[in-house]
Amino acid sequence: MADPTKSPAVQSYNAEKSRRRTANPDTIEQGLEDSFPASDPVSAVQPSVASTVGGKSTDARDGAPLVDEALRSTGELGGLEHHGGVRALRRDAQRLSDQASEVASGAVAVGKAEAKSILKSVEDIVKERPLTAVGIVAAVAWFWGATR
Repeated sequence: MADPTKSPAVQSYNAEKSRRRTANPDTIEQGLEDSFPASDPVSAVQPSVASTVGGKSTDARDGAPLVDEALRSTGELGGLEHHGGVRALRRDAQRLSDQASEVASGAVAVGKAEAKSILKSVEDIVKERPLTAVGIVAAVAWFWGATR
């Protein structure tokens, strides 16, 4: 009878263990003989046979030249295509750099113009209402001094 305090996994393990103890050794031996090819021990070393492609070995040590040849055939490595691509990339990088400097100088010019516009607005307000401007400045100065 199964013990209710043990988990189903433990119960299954114990049942399998008891079945193995009572198993007939001849049955085990017969099972091994029936599965003979699968019962050979596993080799720690896998034998390898070098293959050839076009008379050249494709061994792992010689794989790099084949990769280079494949990349050359697609135009992604070596030859004149490679150097032309580098020149094109350099031209693109220079063009992008020039455009970035133009954008930056334009942003600086816009910032200066905006600052001048704000300064002009403040000057106009001070000229229209000088006493209000002096009062605001005095209040800001007092507040600044009080918090320091």
